[in-house]
Amino acid sequence: MAPFPIKGVETATAVCREADAPLETVKRSDPAKGFKGLPKSSGLKETNDVTTLTEHRPAQSLRGAGPLLFVIAMAGAIALYWAGLESLFQVWQTPEYSHGPVIPFLSLFLFLRDMKAVPPPSQTPTDRWQGLFVVAMAVAVGLFGNLVRIPDIVTYGLILWIWGMVLVAFGFRRGRKLWHGVLHLVFMLPLPNVLYWKMNIYLQYVASVIGTDIVGLVGIPVYLDGNIIDLGIYKLQVAEACSGLRYLFPIMSFSYIFSVLYMGPKWHKIVIFVSAAPIAVFMNSIRIGVIGILVEYYGIEQAEGFLHAFEGWVIFVACILLLFMLAIFLQWLSSNPRPLVDVLDIDFGGFGSQLRRFFSLSVSKAALWSAFLVVSAAALWQFAPTREAAQMARQPLALFPSKLGGWAGGPHNKLESRIERVLRADDYLSAGFENQREAEPVHLFVAWYNKQTEGSGIHSPEVCIPVGGWEVSKWEQRAVKLPGDDGRFVYVNRAIIRKGTVRQLVYYWFEQRGRKLTSDYLVKAYTVWDSLARGRSDGALVRLTTHISATERMSAADKRLGRFLAAVSGTLPRFVPN
Repeated sequence: MAPFPIKGVETATAVCREADAPLETVKRSDPAKGFKGLPKSSGLKETNDVTTLTEHRPAQSLRGAGPLLFVIAMAGAIALYWAGLESLFQVWQTPEYSHGPVIPFLSLFLFLRDMKAVPPPSQTPTDRWQGLFVVAMAVAVGLFGNLVRIPDIVTYGLILWIWGMVLVAFGFRRGRKLWHGVLHLVFMLPLPNVLYWKMNIYLQYVASVIGTDIVGLVGIPVYLDGNIIDLGIYKLQVAEACSGLRYLFPIMSFSYIFSVLYMGPKWHKIVIFVSAAPIAVFMNSIRIGVIGILVEYYGIEQAEGFLHAFEGWVIFVACILLLFMLAIFLQWLSSNPRPLVDVLDIDFGGFGSQLRRFFSLSVSKAALWSAFLVVSAAALWQFAPTREAAQMARQPLALFPSKLGGWAGGPHNKLESRIERVLRADDYLSAGFENQREAEPVHLFVAWYNKQTEGSGIHSPEVCIPVGGWEVSKWEQRAVKLPGDDGRFVYVNRAIIRKGTVRQLVYYWFEQRGRKLTSDYLVKAYTVWDSLARGRSDGALVRLTTHISATERMSAADKRLGRFLAAVSGTLPRFVPN
């Protein structure tokens, strides 16, 4: 822009609003009058002959330092969030989360796509401090997750840090438009154990029921016992791997991307994304049913090996095709229906130019502070003295006494290998106890965990019992008075379960470092607190079960479990320390 004369304050102020001029030299029409009304922040510098207009830009020496600052911040983030990254790499080796390594690349695709709608600013963004606040929160979450030794929390902090850095780099008003790719990163994270196992076992049961119904629809006699599909000659175990989670997670990731690329009404996008879960569950149930039919007609080998895996891939592809068909149907409902190819934004052009914008990142105070925070937190964590987990003295459950008052225990029962793999307990006891004065024996089960963090945790009987084919008629919390113990009460979860004509009464609770808890979620909360405050995350599940005879009153079974609970309470602390 060439110099031009300024005839008054109004014209000078207009010149100040020019956004793209790095340096302007202008003459005054009347040097004697000056610019008394000109704001100090206008960017004009008055001299005897000219007034200079400048834009506030980073110093020349800092240009090109943005990428270097980003690399330094990234190195600090890797050090701070390493426990979460290491846990992710391990989780991605499992079938349910084997899609995880692909998620960051898909998120990058969504990020670059959104960047095309956010052109470079004409001025240096001034609204970066909101991003700095998010970075500070992310650093705090990462430190907290490291302190309590829960990698999942660390990975949540990592995604929050990435979001904060986006807001710092682009400014809040522009950066908030780039959220699709960052939010998509959650699909690479594992579910918390307390949710994973409840969802896994529930979906396992749903697949068993619907699969059995499909087998029955073609006229094949079939009976469902828990998660076992009984075909007479053959019995199919619907294992944890058949719950459908290995399809559900990647299909939901696909539906998320599909809904982002879909250029239609928002309610269309919501329907597409929400439909992914029921489609995956239903199609997996069809897969179970088809396997049952093939086994009935062609033999048990149809449920094993290559055919089993191939059927899984067929179902996965079928789920994707159903999502496409759903989108076509939604377009058909629209007032102005369009072909699917016209409503999907699948343009890959311009991504190279968006990547090159990385090399033009500018340095700001917020960016400097963001890098300082994450590098300082990483150094603090890496060089801080290692805090060893507290080791409590305890006896192995193999030494649990066979006599408790008037109760005599039988031998330790070893669980099936598949149950042990799911249980993942460090020590356990499964044994029956009889008393000559009692009508029925009591079965005692104790599962001990040295730590309930880093992927380990207790599986609640509330989700495990139905898998064995037991129908739960009632769950409730009850206060059990311990006889001869000064009127002390112990709170337990109580359930009446039934399989055919067999009824049983179940008490269970969680022994958590001196606390008897009945809530799964309180167990997690106290585990986090005790890991931080006491360096302990050990704990156990204790379950008592007794048979209810046809002629016995329920109150008699309750009293029997109460008496056994009183007998075992004094012995447990030797094996489950307070």
